[in-house]
Amino acid sequence: MAMPADTFAVVDEYVRAAPVPALRPYIAWYSGYRQRGVAPALHRGLPSPYLTLIFTLDEPLIVVGHPDPHQAPGGYDTLLGGLHTSPALISHDGAQSGVQVALRPLGARALLGLPAGELADQDLPADAVLGDVCAEMGERMRAASGWAEMFAVLDDILCRRAACRTSAVAPEIAEAWAMLERARGSVSVADLAAGCGFFDQAHLAREFRALAGVPPSRWLAEEAGYPPTGRRARAENTGTK
Repeated sequence: MAMPADTFAVVDEYVRAAPVPALRPYIAWYSGYRQRGVAPALHRGLPSPYLTLIFTLDEPLIVVGHPDPHQAPGGYDTLLGGLHTSPALISHDGAQSGVQVALRPLGARALLGLPAGELADQDLPADAVLGDVCAEMGERMRAASGWAEMFAVLDDILCRRAACRTSAVAPEIAEAWAMLERARGSVSVADLAAGCGFFDQAHLAREFRALAGVPPSRWLAEEAGYPPTGRRARAENTGTK
């Protein structure tokens, strides 16, 4: 039997665009991708300064390895991935399509309604956070006539989300993140120590050890998850120092 003329057609598209100016403090870029008839492949989603938000157009996104190795592989119609320090592994059998949003960490509160830290090393269905927005997004993008119209759908819906929320990011947090981005992650703790009035990092560590009896790293490791105790607890409970 003769096969349809387009059965063996190869499609390999990738398009990137900037969001509207109102969303640029929250989103670095949009990208659209569509592949058909290409060789099956395994993609490594490397760590980056952005959270990942993906809306598939046809096939589900198949994640065979998550940044958290304890999370089971799975398929996603929509995916929200937090900041991570190890790669995610994504496979396809020769066909995949979707739209990805590179979400800045400071945009997490404005567009998702929660801090970026709560999503660290996690992959989850985006509708678990965005709710019905995902269904609207998918329906409108599938009805769009091309990538530009799909990106316009993102602009419209995400501007609506930003308008009904406040980012509530402390100025010092925003500036710290801006410094990290400018230095591509190479800002040392010695810069922070100097800004807090210490001569250098060693000076800060000596002062901390004198106050706590242990270095900062050990204190953090030992105290993580513990409720306030002793003198600190009494001060917090009574409102006194």
